[in-house]
Amino acid sequence: MAGPLYIAVDLGAGSGRVFLAGIDLKELLLEEIHRFQYPPVERSGHLRWNFDHIFAEIKVGLQRAGDRAKELGRAIQSIGIDSWGVDYGLLDIDGNLTASPVCYRDDRTKNATESVFEIVPASEIFEKTGIQFQPFNTLFQLYSESDGLDKAEKLLLLPDLINYFLTGKVFAEYTNATTTQMVNAVSGDWDLDLLKRLNIPQRILPEIVSTGTEIGNLRSELADDLGLQEVRVIAPATHDTGSAIAGAPLVQSQAYISSGTWSLIGIETDRPIINADAERLNFTNEGGVCGTFRFLKNVMGLWIFESCRREWKAAGIDVEYGTLLAEVSAKTGFKAFIFPDDPRFLNPASMLDAIAEQLAETGQEFENSPAELSTIIFDSLAYRYASVVRSIEAITGKSISSIQILGGGGRNGYLNQMTANATGLSVQAGLTEATVVGNVLVQAITAGRFSNISEARDHIRDNFELESFEPQMLSKAAVRRYAEIEARYAGS
Repeated sequence: MAGPLYIAVDLGAGSGRVFLAGIDLKELLLEEIHRFQYPPVERSGHLRWNFDHIFAEIKVGLQRAGDRAKELGRAIQSIGIDSWGVDYGLLDIDGNLTASPVCYRDDRTKNATESVFEIVPASEIFEKTGIQFQPFNTLFQLYSESDGLDKAEKLLLLPDLINYFLTGKVFAEYTNATTTQMVNAVSGDWDLDLLKRLNIPQRILPEIVSTGTEIGNLRSELADDLGLQEVRVIAPATHDTGSAIAGAPLVQSQAYISSGTWSLIGIETDRPIINADAERLNFTNEGGVCGTFRFLKNVMGLWIFESCRREWKAAGIDVEYGTLLAEVSAKTGFKAFIFPDDPRFLNPASMLDAIAEQLAETGQEFENSPAELSTIIFDSLAYRYASVVRSIEAITGKSISSIQILGGGGRNGYLNQMTANATGLSVQAGLTEATVVGNVLVQAITAGRFSNISEARDHIRDNFELESFEPQMLSKAAVRRYAEIEARYAGS
């Protein structure tokens, strides 16, 4: 008899998917059941997420997953939710949302970092939390709340908020909690001294629970509506990158790039790396599964490219992904470079204009076509990845042997090859649903299917073949040119 199935809900910053998964002996079943979108919208003076819509679509996906499991004659073991980090909802005393959650790309925190640093110096915050400074970190969002905290009974990060509406239970899962920049890296709990000094009320923060904790069964009325009676909700690594790394069959001394809207470049460690170099280069130590840490750096990622695609489409220009990649791959020689982590690319009115502006500042000429600009974006990302990998080696004193690319960006063969070229390292790619895989593996460990994450990863290694990309010769002129661009904008 076939074993149970698992439901993984994976929410990205704008679109979500519901998967049905099976991991019996020699099985890796990943079936997408439902896909939906939820771009943030301007409402009540801020860029916000439509949480009611998100939760309604999740319920649609859960019901369809349950129906599909019945067709396969297999039971549902559990449900796990993961999402992007830092964003949250506030509950009132009756357990209702006080307002739609604000999106991290909202500009309310644009001056918050300087104000916070006047109270608690940046170096002290990094020493406490080990978390990189991003203007949208929850710490700065909460500092920017005007009167919302006074009216709130509890704060829940997005996946914890969904778990609350599924089960009625209030918890914060560890990996996502660390992205707030409010968790002490040593104790693994909220840093009460930091909260007190910034006047953030401790009472609104829920108990932090370990990855793999059973949150509870679906609320009875919801279980009846969805046909999912007696199904448990498990907290996987609720931060999507945490789940992606959990699902990656990493080998010793291998780095990873979780490639999507953001590119997260790092290594898995057994302790946080908190020192002056890590702070200066804005690395982070996010919580991982089974006592690990994700020592990594955020790079702006494919958000730049996808923003351009939306503008081209709105202008009536054909930007079919496969065709565009073929045109990019046919081009030879380097064209120009941008520095991907320029803040102007975070949420510009026009990404095309923002790119043209930076290229003009550096005196670079380019052909204003989708293929040309896409090449510039991909090449620039690859060279930025290489720079970050070299920084990891310098900070840790350890050599990186190869790179594994995870997530949807792993479908981009051109970017994979350019990453191998720019880093001079072998690159493996293909596990595009690493986040879903990691979500399910943690559920399976909780269920007793695997004894630990190492055994769970072995199952993926034995049942999935990665594609390899070997480094090729780079133009020395291109290497020098990118270094000049990065030095100008990164100040390195």
